[in-house]
Amino acid sequence: MIQQAKRPSHWTTPESMKYLGPHDGTEPIDVTVVLRRRSDAAPTPAQWPHAPRLTRAEFGNQHGANPTDVENLRGFARQHGLTETGCDLQRRVLHLRGAPAALEQAFGVTLGKYQMDHCQFVGCGHAPTLPPEAIAVLGLDQRPVAQPHFRKPLAQTSSSYTPPQLGQLYNFPAGTDGTGQTIAIIELGGGYTSSDLSQYFSSLGISNPPKVVAVSVAGGQNQPGGGDADIEVGLDIEVAGALAPGATIAVYFSPNTDQGFYEAISQAAHDTTYKPSVMSISWGGPEDNWSSQSRTAMETALQDAAALGVTVVSAAGDNGSSDGVSDGKVHVDFPASSPYSLACGGTTLVANGQTIQSEVVWNDTASNEGATGGGVSIEYPLPTWQQTANVPTTASGSTGRGVPDVAGNADPATGYQILVGGQAQVIGGTSAVAPLWAALIARFNQKLTKPVGDVHAAIYQIGVSAFRDITQGNNGAYQAGPGWDACTGLGSPNGQALLDALSAQKS
Repeated sequence: MIQQAKRPSHWTTPESMKYLGPHDGTEPIDVTVVLRRRSDAAPTPAQWPHAPRLTRAEFGNQHGANPTDVENLRGFARQHGLTETGCDLQRRVLHLRGAPAALEQAFGVTLGKYQMDHCQFVGCGHAPTLPPEAIAVLGLDQRPVAQPHFRKPLAQTSSSYTPPQLGQLYNFPAGTDGTGQTIAIIELGGGYTSSDLSQYFSSLGISNPPKVVAVSVAGGQNQPGGGDADIEVGLDIEVAGALAPGATIAVYFSPNTDQGFYEAISQAAHDTTYKPSVMSISWGGPEDNWSSQSRTAMETALQDAAALGVTVVSAAGDNGSSDGVSDGKVHVDFPASSPYSLACGGTTLVANGQTIQSEVVWNDTASNEGATGGGVSIEYPLPTWQQTANVPTTASGSTGRGVPDVAGNADPATGYQILVGGQAQVIGGTSAVAPLWAALIARFNQKLTKPVGDVHAAIYQIGVSAFRDITQGNNGAYQAGPGWDACTGLGSPNGQALLDALSAQKS
């Protein structure tokens, strides 16, 4: 029987997080207070074929923060000796700075020194107490919340592909290159060099490479030279850019904390400079490792994106149905498990020339080479658009959002040819599938002349007829089969068929 993880308590502390002692520093700490919406109702997602109801400028008047709430929180901050460093009603954030002792008193926490995976940081052992106007305070707990979902092959690869080769195999629509679109890429570390990108795109014969811009969020920077995180950044930019060279690629760099992750998604969704229509996220962590405050804040940022017509695509993880948790139970990855994310699973693809010879679920756990994530959420109920998808129930018999929605080549043994740090290499993982799908969505948006936005309802209505239905393999607890499954979702793309079906829905 599949064992489901128990619903987490209000505040979660991963087993690997060790308490080292009280926090004795006096340096001020910057926190982000996320406010409730001015209305109780969540914004309506822009579901294809309907355009967004609100522009970015109009959004704040209906779904941003209430100015009265902001004034109340400013009074709260003054009362506790905290300084305001910024405010954005549109995004519902108030940025505060304070001494550790002042923040402890204001939010009812005790700060400590913690360690997780060789990383030391300031954290707290229980949930902060919030004033009524706030839904979360981020920055008091600075644990790394997410991992990049890429895999290096451990052995010689049997075959590998350039992104344009995969675009051809997946029948990406001809006459499209993402012109007029911006793809937002969220990065929680690492960086890229212009020389790598120009060399890579030139090697593929792309004479007009995409415009790539770095956006600094919450102190994050484009900082190449950071080891593995650079591979994630290079993979994301090179896959998305090679498949949508006409698009602008805006890379939002933020720290790997709940504060940084939230700020990056929120700023990308509301960005009036680059105006992304697609957002690619290749980072995540087990759903039940997130504190409920962090996950709630993240979910509101993803809701904002969906309401503004931004399609969010997220990697489903590279550790099979356990999502890398060693408790013998099944877990799904967040933010892929959010119903506002188009969750991307992974396959093993073998081609003969320009034809796909076979495509099965990616599962190389026997050789320690990873497997696609997938399963059933214990946090999010079964969405209406998955009602007929035969999503399995949890071990407790409850229903939940099924992960993933779609898939693509992810096996490192049949991986993607990229270039990072001047070195050509082959990389796999569901990290590569998210930018592949982001590029495809950007090309759809270009051809359809408006953003597809939250595309879940549309693609589940279309069904597997516009996909390559993956029916062989498993990711541990879940087996592939005809139709949707918890390994590869609806399948890998048949780009032109999917565009034709979306066009038919538009008319």
